[in-house]
Amino acid sequence: MPSEVRSRWVMANGVRTHYSESGNNGRVIVGMHGGGAGSSGMAGMGPLLERLGDEFHCLAPDSVGGFGLTDPYVPTPYGLMSRVQHTADFIDALCLPKVIMIGNSQGAWAAAQYAILHPDRVEKIVLISSLTIANSLKIKQRPTDALKALNDYDGTREGMRRILQALIIDPKRITDKLIDERQAAATRPGALEAFRAFARNGAILRDNPLYALQNDMAVTLPTLTKTIPTIFIWGDSDTFALPETGREIEKRVPDAKFHWVPGAGHQVQTDKPDEATKIIRAFL
Repeated sequence: MPSEVRSRWVMANGVRTHYSESGNNGRVIVGMHGGGAGSSGMAGMGPLLERLGDEFHCLAPDSVGGFGLTDPYVPTPYGLMSRVQHTADFIDALCLPKVIMIGNSQGAWAAAQYAILHPDRVEKIVLISSLTIANSLKIKQRPTDALKALNDYDGTREGMRRILQALIIDPKRITDKLIDERQAAATRPGALEAFRAFARNGAILRDNPLYALQNDMAVTLPTLTKTIPTIFIWGDSDTFALPETGREIEKRVPDAKFHWVPGAGHQVQTDKPDEATKIIRAFL
């Protein structure tokens, strides 16, 4: 029977932060959603929260940058690093001494970077299909229609459908409820402006040579995986972060075991939630 997922709020260093929660006891999992418009803790991590809440205390925050229901008017001057700082503030606000980090896509980068900066606070790490991590390792990927769908979101419901079709292979998982919830989050007052500013500010990690050092994981990610047990989960049908991209990461980060999930796209946890849950339980 799926665990109940509850809607919660916390002030994280002055940021009114929404998060989704399941379970009450056990080790703490912090789930980090991806970076597409309208994404949120529930939209990105809901299937895992429903399946892991029986054994773990699961928390999935909505990031700063116009995501979910978290305050969209919070400045994000450092793009992705602002998201990492918000994650640290969220974990501190809930007084969590040690956590398990799970992240998908952009959220995987944020989860790994949080662990790099706070290794004493992280027990284990699960990283799911991440082009953002590939970019931080200087891995080049050819343009894809899926990436174009994410970048070309125009604020319409049909645009949101195209985003979900880029991330999720199984059409049955792209429900009207999921489309409507993500569309409502993406188009609430201030959200689109925050989302676009977050993306623009992220360029600082590429264009400024000093800030770019914070985005370069060529040394830090392999070192992290030697220090903290880490696995990757990747869909073998991912049209956004291509399997060939994942294979290249696998070569460069040999201490992180890769799990390839047949028939899954970029959101493995949505396409194949039972398979992803089984892998995660075995690892944890």
